[in-house]
Amino acid sequence: MNGSSRGFGLIELLIALALSLVVVLGVVQVFIAAKNTYVSQNAAAAMQEDARFVLSKMIQEIRMVGMFGCLETITAEGAARDFNASRITPISWDNARQSLTLVTADVGSNGGTPTWTVVSDCRTGATAYSESRTPGPGQLAFPIRRIAYGLRKDQLTIAVGNGAPLRQPLVDNVKAFDVSFGIASSATDIAASSYSSNPSDPARIRSVRLSLTLFDPHHRVSDQTFNVVAALRNRLP
Repeated sequence: MNGSSRGFGLIELLIALALSLVVVLGVVQVFIAAKNTYVSQNAAAAMQEDARFVLSKMIQEIRMVGMFGCLETITAEGAARDFNASRITPISWDNARQSLTLVTADVGSNGGTPTWTVVSDCRTGATAYSESRTPGPGQLAFPIRRIAYGLRKDQLTIAVGNGAPLRQPLVDNVKAFDVSFGIASSATDIAASSYSSNPSDPARIRSVRLSLTLFDPHHRVSDQTFNVVAALRNRLP
């Protein structure tokens, strides 16, 4: 055969195959890296959404802690004798059990059956009743709920009511849950000057700092810790 009709030799074919393999491996590596990035970003986004949901819910309820109606003096009626605005603890943190308990106004009355309802004419008197109560003419009803958030077996749970209410899971894959309180120097100061997990005087609490650490059970992303501070709108007794 003459020179113009010659094909590829073995060496040229091997070189071409080697170069093609390098290109294919490079494309595969890029694809794998892109997929891993996509998966890790989705996992991180899911964790952020879980934290945003539960922390925004808790912030809304913390801001309404201690809001028991329009009058300071409230009389407990019948089965609501466990409610006493002068002795009830509106907010508390049990560090050993990792449990946060709130007594808060039911924002928008969307939380189901309240623990108590305070009925008042906002002038002469206010009465606390157990669970729901319909106000009379010229009266207003203030639904009040006792809510307990706690960490149980990698789940942040919520329980509403007195006694030992059923705990419902809110968020899974929770590694840590911590609460501390912004404390003012005195009961008359406005701003918090220090933080404590066990304040001796509730009247000095000005804010609540929440810390939530979530983990990915599939180890696609590192643990993430979310911190927020919620200011109290109502002075506590």
